[in-house]
Order: sequence, then structure tokens, then C-alpha cells
Amino acid sequence: MRVPTMIAALAVAGAGLLCACATADSAAPPPSTPAPTTSPSTTAPPPKPGPTTMRELPEVVEANATIVKEPPPPPAGVPCDGGAAACVDLSSSQAWLLAGGEVALGPVPITHGRAGYETPPGTFNVGWKDIDHLSSEFDNAPMPYSVFFNGGIAFHEGSLSDLSHGCIHLSGSAARAFYEGLAVGDVVRVVT
Repeated sequence: MRVPTMIAALAVAGAGLLCACATADSAAPPPSTPAPTTSPSTTAPPPKPGPTTMRELPEVVEANATIVKEPPPPPAGVPCDGGAAACVDLSSSQAWLLAGGEVALGPVPITHGRAGYETPPGTFNVGWKDIDHLSSEFDNAPMPYSVFFNGGIAFHEGSLSDLSHGCIHLSGSAARAFYEGLAVGDVVRVVT
């Protein structure tokens, strides 16, 4: 029976290993502490954090004032200041496209709102654009190159002889230029 003999030999050898591992001579040495690089007498302990007190700052009146930025002056012949990207003059039935305070196009002829559908004066921002818009209010009437700046009021290609329902009608080429030249957020001024 060789198997029991081998097991007995392993048991005896294993006991020896256990004994050898448990002796002080074969144990690993304890970890050593690294020697300090500076002498203790020259190293001061870091200061303990304490409460920080700040001196009271003087009040600066100008810091609380509202700064009013003056709009740039209007380009020559334009009734709106240079901060607008488009200007509409209802009394002269003209419009201008502006870029960087300079006239990019205009004056161009327009038609605007008829009685009961007057185009309101004021300062607005371009809200959205639609190159092939159809009016949901007026029997799907085509409104090519629409640039909406006051709710349902837009610049778009339309009749230059018939008054509108509040929109600013432009010629085909002017409508394309306004569509391409104006971006969402641009300022539109309508004056009387």
C-alpha cells in the first residue's frame, strides 16, 4: 500500500514545515523605520489653523450703480441706432438690413400692416426663421423666406402693392437677403 505511506510522509514533512515556519530563526525581520532626513531640532511643526479675520472692505458706490450702455449712433440715413440688425420705418415704407452698425442693404421698399392689422412699432428679437413657411392663419398663404421677430409677424417675400396682415413684405431678392442676413436673437427695430 503505497498511498498510505505517501500520505504519512507528507504529514511528517508538513509538520516539519509548520515547525520550521513557526521558529524565530526563519521568521521575516520586522519592518524598519526609515531614518529622518533632517534633524528634529531644525524642523518646526506646522502651525495650527486658527480663525481668519478679514478687515471690512469700504463700500464702492459705483459697484452698485447700473451701467447703461449707449447704443451706437445710427448709420447715415437710417432711423434706427446701429445696435439693430434690421430697421423698419413704417412712415416711409422702407427697411434696412444692418451689419456691424453699417448698412448692408437698403433702403428697400416694403409694405406693412393694413387697418386693423397694423404692424406694431418697438424693439424685438428674431425668434425663428422658415424658408418655406405657410400661414396657418390665412389659408396656407405662402410666406417665403420668413424671419419672425414679433410672434406671428415676420419679414417675408410678399406684395409691394397690397398691405399685409401685420408682416413686413419685401421683394424676393430683399426677402432672401434678410433671411440670410438675420439670425435668431438679432435685434429688429420698427419705428413710425
